[in-house]
Amino acid sequence: LDSDDTGNRLRFQLELEFVQCLANPNYLNFLAQRGYFKDKAFVNYLKYLLYWKEPEYAKYLKYPQCLHMLELLQYEHFRKELVNAQCAKFIDEQQILHWQHYSRKRMRLQQALAEQQQQNNTSVK
Repeated sequence: LDSDDTGNRLRFQLELEFVQCLANPNYLNFLAQRGYFKDKAFVNYLKYLLYWKEPEYAKYLKYPQCLHMLELLQYEHFRKELVNAQCAKFIDEQQILHWQHYSRKRMRLQQALAEQQQQNNTSVK
């Protein structure tokens, strides 16, 4: 039983690491250029990994954008486009823009919340 637990733990860690690597467009380009996305067994493995979208698994992800990439990898057209380095570069740029926008938006929301709490505290006194 201990070896089963160790094996399951190792499998979980390996799959977690691999799924999170899918958030990196340059890694996807690397896989595409080496023909991994043409291998039916590998494509089936990507389909199997969709279980990471379930909340009990997704909570372990540090890079949730990997789930979006995993979803896109289910489409043959997307897998074929990843051979092109320009495609990977475009995805990379879009991720950076998203993070920049998200960070600014989150800061504005936090500032507004802090101001609202300060006003509430002032009005209570």
